[in-house]
Amino acid sequence: MAKKVFRADHVGSFLRPAELKTVRTDFKAGRISPEELAAVEDRTIREIVKLQQDVGLKTITDGEFRRDSWSGDFLTAIHNVSTRPSTLSVKFQSKEGEFEHTPPGFYVDGKLELKDGIFIDHFMALKKMVAPGMTPKLSIPSPTMLHFRAGREGVSREAYPQMQDFYDDVARIYQEEIEAVAATGCELLQIDDTNWAYLCDDKLRDDVRSFLKEEPDQVARTYAKLINASIAKRPRDMTIYMHVCRGNSGSMWVAEGGYDPVAEVLFNEMDIDGYLLEWDTDRAGDFKPLRFVPKGKIVVLGLVSSKFPELESKDDLKRRIDEAARFVPLEQLAISPQCGFSSNQKGNQISEDDQRRKLERVVEVATEVWGGV
Repeated sequence: MAKKVFRADHVGSFLRPAELKTVRTDFKAGRISPEELAAVEDRTIREIVKLQQDVGLKTITDGEFRRDSWSGDFLTAIHNVSTRPSTLSVKFQSKEGEFEHTPPGFYVDGKLELKDGIFIDHFMALKKMVAPGMTPKLSIPSPTMLHFRAGREGVSREAYPQMQDFYDDVARIYQEEIEAVAATGCELLQIDDTNWAYLCDDKLRDDVRSFLKEEPDQVARTYAKLINASIAKRPRDMTIYMHVCRGNSGSMWVAEGGYDPVAEVLFNEMDIDGYLLEWDTDRAGDFKPLRFVPKGKIVVLGLVSSKFPELESKDDLKRRIDEAARFVPLEQLAISPQCGFSSNQKGNQISEDDQRRKLERVVEVATEVWGGV
């Protein structure tokens, strides 16, 4: 069984308070100092930590309040990583229709180096705010993000004539960061990854073939090896979960399709303890891929939408948990919102009250189904 099991969980990002959005804008414009920004970050993080504890959660994050983006702040802190417009165009979808968007690509301009720890200070500050008995959680973007949006063309051929050398250096960077954060007492790490969901979508799988010039199934195995190498030196008492995201911006999403195309690799070829998977709507398919989950791994069912304000009923959530338990034992399951509430500064189209009610519902259902959180 996984080293740490939480029956009520969450992906980690929360709606940014209006005050925090304002001071971050002021900071970028040079109107306030880093110290003034940090003071507001500290205060609003204490408030979001209290919210999580008050609703009964045991896993506590800083809401990603010190970040502009769930991924960019981390990846661009690696020496020789920059962002430029990608040639990969994606179609975000919402209840209102489609919105075509070209996300920034991450480009490797030279040999990768980790000059300093990236989120070490973030975690240390969070740890001081969390009450005894709670577990502070750090989320970081998956190492696969450095490859997927630009592929071979995004990696300097001068620095990395052979792609395996690039993958080896990415893994080394992650090993160094994970070792450093583990030394501060981090026992729960979450890896956030959008690329596995792309590999589930038939249309996007075709994009992978044309864009990356690789077969999707081979990409999945390459990424599994990269993630394994990246976490290979984690301490035995560190629990690692991976969140598979289908896109999350302004209540929009990108990828659709069940987990079937990647299930065997996802569940059996990665040395992680658990998964936070999205199943809030039928765009994620059914629960049949869970038959590939081996004993000892936890699957956190993302059944509660973080995109829409409507509150899910307890009966509906319990029914869906029962459906999932037909394919994997109930003791290997948990529940959470399907994604974070605010992967960037904009946030999803819900209110802070909606956010709280969603978290309370997750805790309520977990307590009734499993007898605790």
